[in-house]
Parts: sequence; C-alpha cells; structure tokens
Amino acid sequence: MTWCWQRWAGDRHAMLKFALKLDGVASFALGLLTLLVRPEVGMPMGWQIGLGSFCVVYGMGVFFLGTRATPDRRIVLLVIIGNTVWALDSILTAELKWFPLTGMGVALVLAQGLAVLGFAVLQFIGLRREASSGSVSGHGTQPRSQSLA
Repeated sequence: MTWCWQRWAGDRHAMLKFALKLDGVASFALGLLTLLVRPEVGMPMGWQIGLGSFCVVYGMGVFFLGTRATPDRRIVLLVIIGNTVWALDSILTAELKWFPLTGMGVALVLAQGLAVLGFAVLQFIGLRREASSGSVSGHGTQPRSQSLA
C-alpha cells in the first residue's frame, strides 16, 4: 500500500485516475452481471436490461477517462454529479418501493448505491487534490521557462 501513496504523492492525477478506473471496472462488471446473469431482484426485465446496458457503456467510458494523462475536469464533475444522483436514486428506489424488489434486490440496490457514493467521494477527493497541487493550469499547459539571455 505504501507504493500507492508514494505514487499518488508524485502524480497529482494518480488518485483521480485510480478512482475513475475503479468506478469503470465496477460499473462494467455490474452491467455484465445484470445482463448475463440477471439475478431475480424484482425489477422489471426491461429496466434491468436497460440499466445493465447503461452500466456496461458507462463503465467503459469512465475507465477510458481514467486512462487519460489529464482527465477533463468538466467531465469528471459530470461523473461525480451522476454518481451522487445514482446513489441517491438507489436509496429512494429501495425506500419508496418504486419496484417490487425482493429482499435480495433491496440489498443489492442499496449495496451498489453505497459503492457508487464511495466512488463519487474518491473522485471528488482526487479532483480536489489535483486542484490544490497547483502550478499547472487547468488545460494541461506548462508554464514558460524564464530565459536569462
């Protein structure tokens, strides 16, 4: 674990990229699970297929964003907002019984909602760490070197 902290200390984007990639892998895996296994959770089949398909595409996109040398702050903010809304929607779905979820369905919806909220928090922390490290502008340009001549 020490290598991880040392790496994050040296690369101001490392934590953010890690959080994005983790979100991407988890979302992709959840989408595949939902599409291929389709566990009985009490959600209508059409919704389940739609959400699974969305998670697969979203997971690939967020993972790709995490592979960029400098992830675009605006897109990262959209991901954080989307993850926060998804997490809140998951809690409301379980609490307000929008679907006739089984006991396992409620547990899965709440668990993935908490995981998504965790991704949003990690991404927010990574974005703040990136912004506070500072000397490079938001567009990835380097400051000009001063010449003595």
